[in-house]
Amino acid sequence: MDSAAPREPGATEPPARARPRLVFRTQLAHGSPTGRIEGFTNVRELYAKIAEAFGIAPTEILFCTLNSHKVDMQKLLGGQIGLEDFIFAHVRGETKEVEVTKTEDALGLTITDNGAGYAFIKRIKEGSIINRIEAVCVGDSIEAINDHSIVGCRHYEVAKMLRELPKSQPFTLRLVQPRRAFDMIGQRSRSSKCPVEAKVSSGRETLRLRAGGPATVEEAPSDVEAAAARRVDDLLESYMGIRDPELAAAVVETARSSAGAQAFARGLDAVLGEFAFPDEFVVEVWAAIGDACG
Repeated sequence: MDSAAPREPGATEPPARARPRLVFRTQLAHGSPTGRIEGFTNVRELYAKIAEAFGIAPTEILFCTLNSHKVDMQKLLGGQIGLEDFIFAHVRGETKEVEVTKTEDALGLTITDNGAGYAFIKRIKEGSIINRIEAVCVGDSIEAINDHSIVGCRHYEVAKMLRELPKSQPFTLRLVQPRRAFDMIGQRSRSSKCPVEAKVSSGRETLRLRAGGPATVEEAPSDVEAAAARRVDDLLESYMGIRDPELAAAVVETARSSAGAQAFARGLDAVLGEFAFPDEFVVEVWAAIGDACG
């Protein structure tokens, strides 16, 4: 094999190939011009960049969806963003209060959070107590329970508070609904200010946001990993009343790097101990991931 040609005396090293800047397009879901953002590592920084682009406070943003301006929980932004995804930010709309009487153990709510201090309703079970209250909708942020603010609480903490409310006693929920497009008078024309459906990327690379450390560009999860994460997410809903695809993916990662069930349990305690997963949940998750991953 020929060796590389010797470098001429005084010649400089060729410049390293610069990584392209990752710039994402964004709009306010109820209608706005298109903005461009970059340079964020986690969800809080992402919200700060969106807020700066549109001249609003980061706390105005309830959650974001990818490639759709609709309140679609299947398009909810989690810990990963496709490199061609279009980000729609849903901001605070009307505040409303509802009175609920807990006549059953379960209210029928599934809670998630935006990673930046707001917990909100991801799913309402048909036929449940909450389903019978028309004012409560998927996408509503839960701001207070019985006038006790829960801003800053994680989804599992809010779900636990709701589970522990006594039966037969009424309580109040203060909710904030996302601002709707019809709230923006004069922005319903076909101009760039109207929210548009974005083309969904077919690429496999994603930007993975992290609570600590820099964001990284990674391959999207494999079909097997995605199936395992969905099983874990279902179990999170069943045991804890929450849905969190990013948490589910982290559980799958921990399982795949563990030599056995005991090592998996220790790994969960080390990495995700704040969630205090019950033992039966850990056992069932280990079995479910094993089934999904073959």
